[in-house]
Amino acid sequence: MMTTEHSIDIHPNELVQIVQSVFETMLRLEVSESGLPWFPQGDRLTAAVHLAGDWNGAVLLEVDRALARRLAARFLPANPQAILDDVVRDVLGEMANMIGGNLKCVLTSGICLSMPSVVDGSDYSMRVCGAQVRERLSFECAEGPFWVTILTTRPPGSEPILPGVRGKR
Repeated sequence: MMTTEHSIDIHPNELVQIVQSVFETMLRLEVSESGLPWFPQGDRLTAAVHLAGDWNGAVLLEVDRALARRLAARFLPANPQAILDDVVRDVLGEMANMIGGNLKCVLTSGICLSMPSVVDGSDYSMRVCGAQVRERLSFECAEGPFWVTILTTRPPGSEPILPGVRGKR
């Protein structure tokens, strides 16, 4: 049986509301969309969760290492210098997980969420095979800037995602 991708749009304003809600609830931080362009940075951490089912894709949360440490300190709460790198990665992964879980609720039923993964280092690239960027928004908070990216992929056996074409090749 061939699976088909449901035509599900992600509205940037919904994503902004989700990110604002997660950051305000979990970190007591107000965030706003900043319009800052995405750029590669050597000391960035990227947390990812994958969504699979009736909609397939990933949510990426990208922050620099210093911001990740400050966010972890707000999450726990603790002194930023006392937090171990593994804890920083866990907190960042949990933030991506909460954004992905809230996004899952507005997309459609029948979606499963993966465990979060975090990539860090000064020289890495991350590729989700077959994915395309659906949305990439930059945000600003009192602690600094960060980016949330939504990638979409096709389920195996489905038709390709073609911009402006729904259900036909």
